[in-house]
Amino acid sequence: MHADEVDLDAPLVQRLIARRFPQWAALPVRRLASSGTENAMFRLGTDLLVRLPRRPGAVPGVTLEQRWLPRLGPLLPVAVPEPVGFGEPDEGCPWPWSVCRWLQGHNPVAGAVRDPERLAEDLGAFVRALRRIDPQDGPRGYRGGPLRDRDEPTRTALAELGGRVDTGAVTALWEESLRAAGHAGPPVWAHGDLSPGNVLVDEDRLSAVIDFGCAGVGDPAVDLIVAWNLLPASARDTFRKAVGADDAEWARGRGWALSISLIQLPYYWNTNPALAENSRHVITEILAEAG
Repeated sequence: MHADEVDLDAPLVQRLIARRFPQWAALPVRRLASSGTENAMFRLGTDLLVRLPRRPGAVPGVTLEQRWLPRLGPLLPVAVPEPVGFGEPDEGCPWPWSVCRWLQGHNPVAGAVRDPERLAEDLGAFVRALRRIDPQDGPRGYRGGPLRDRDEPTRTALAELGGRVDTGAVTALWEESLRAAGHAGPPVWAHGDLSPGNVLVDEDRLSAVIDFGCAGVGDPAVDLIVAWNLLPASARDTFRKAVGADDAEWARGRGWALSISLIQLPYYWNTNPALAENSRHVITEILAEAG
């Protein structure tokens, strides 16, 4: 997917585990299919997961999760990854990597959520709990700044998408989001990438949230993106009420969802069909919502 991506496979992971964690060397390694773009995931035995950066830009997320997930996890209402091992750079893997506990559940699919109202309430409770955590000393969120900082790359993506989306209507909606009042309160914690691939459900309930590589403090409106990339229109008001978002925050959240999807779509059009399809879904949902 990326020009600077390294090749990662199960035999490499087996060698890394044998050298760094010999107590797990006999466990089988199997690569997991994933729409994720920054890390490759391998199941280790039945109870563990190995997570390795695909490229340099993903490396800060490894150290961030190692430091902050043990602090955040006990304060959240659902499971999050629990790091149990820190792998150092080695031959074939030039960056640090993680071993975490395996989490049960599966990724929900936008347009096929079986109990959207319940999932909306669960997601709202997760976002509220994360926002209540003391932000002192927390890192700045990867997407924690003003929405206007996204203007240039968003317009570049719109130019690349000419003829493939209704660029006139989408541009108007983007500019409407930019006019929303900015975050007036103190910075708070946000996950930063609440998307279907980072949500796990079990028996129609939210069971875990994974991939905290974008997490940090800033404007929490970015966590509203899940209202469009996963939840149907019928459940968005439930989620909004559960979070307590006012009009300005909701508009910024919609802007974040639009910007992320517009930038992802041309980049992953041919290399990540699942992510490209979800990006198209978000754009279609926001256009439909606006009439």
